[in-house]
Amino acid sequence: MYDRILKQCRERISTSDYVMTLHAEEAMTDDGLNVYDVESCVLTGEIVARQKDRKTGEWKYQIRGEGLAGDPMEVAAKLSITQKLVIITVYGL
Repeated sequence: MYDRILKQCRERISTSDYVMTLHAEEAMTDDGLNVYDVESCVLTGEIVARQKDRKTGEWKYQIRGEGLAGDPMEVAAKLSITQKLVIITVYGL
């Protein structure tokens, strides 16, 4: 359903055109994940939900995929107004 958005997210990961919020970095560490797990999740995953930010009107997407070891995880991300991928949070399932 969100094939175009997922393709854009994957392109940003492939070109390292993304940033991680402090919250995402903390959540990643808390769950024993690393940046390669996050990249793998986006590259192997599918968008399972989207939500609209009430203040900014921006869409954010939940991407469910696998970390490097094949463990299921999710990434919440959005495309910024500059079209950079912003990783909002990550968590293992």
